[in-house]
Amino acid sequence: MPKKTEEQVITTKEKKTILPASPEKLAPTSILTISADADIETPESIEDTNWHELQNAYRTKKILTGTLGGIEKLENDGTIAIVYYKDQRIVIPLSEMMINLKEDATSDYGELLNRQNKILGNMLGAEIDFLIKGIDNKSRSVAASRKDAMLKKRQIFYLPDANGTSRVCEGRIVQARVIAVAEKTVRTEIFGVEYSIPARDLSYDWMGDATENYHVGDQILVRITSISLSSVTDISVKADVKSVLGNTSVENLQKCKVQGKYIGTITDIHKGTVFIRLNIGVNAIAHSCYDSRLPGKKDEVSFVVTRIDSERNVAVGLISRIVKQNI
Repeated sequence: MPKKTEEQVITTKEKKTILPASPEKLAPTSILTISADADIETPESIEDTNWHELQNAYRTKKILTGTLGGIEKLENDGTIAIVYYKDQRIVIPLSEMMINLKEDATSDYGELLNRQNKILGNMLGAEIDFLIKGIDNKSRSVAASRKDAMLKKRQIFYLPDANGTSRVCEGRIVQARVIAVAEKTVRTEIFGVEYSIPARDLSYDWMGDATENYHVGDQILVRITSISLSSVTDISVKADVKSVLGNTSVENLQKCKVQGKYIGTITDIHKGTVFIRLNIGVNAIAHSCYDSRLPGKKDEVSFVVTRIDSERNVAVGLISRIVKQNI
């Protein structure tokens, strides 16, 4: 048998390498991962898993938590809140958001509706609880209620148990969700009950604008100062943050010296009185300003101490000049 030349051998090898795979051999359906024990899910499998989770929550009446990501108007002028739970769109009608406003003789239905829509708009980005009320497997659409979830949480955390004790009670420090923030108030949800904490109860330090320190979606610690409960649907609470953070005003006030000059920021102006937060951690009051310019909120100023008010834990004095205006 004659020997094959080197060229013939190479040609034979090249032909072997380009032979097509057998048509009956199919590629594996699993994803080949770099790590042997890794498990990668496709977007479709993740969506299926999340949908099964929603179905189970619907059957078991489990409270779920999502993010308020949108607000939409319907053709009949109705409003719906769009909550996202693991990328799944959840629809909650405005009537099921439990935005309760007190009616009075001066408010009509249209005005109350506008106020509800405004509050809902301020809640965008907030973390809220919901119970699934309806589910459509074909279109994979979900309708839910925040109201039902809040009432259920009230039963769990506010109503007395067999021993006569409640999980949320006066004096207890609990975690609260920030659901809306304004300049002078922070609206919170405390285990199914909403309460707006005024700026004076947020900190012993004078605060000019709460939006600089608090944001929608934050979780903060509050102390329950009072609870009024007559039924699950009629519960009101009061809470503060400052008692949790503590008061350093007395200690910091010792840093102040009469005739001392300190830098601070104006937090508020009311009826000619200027309220200042000094950089050394002291609250201060000024009744006069030696600068030719008028002082304004958030201006940085030089403050001269004329006396110490130990009863109110404030430094009293005057503004010698405006260091930097907030324009």
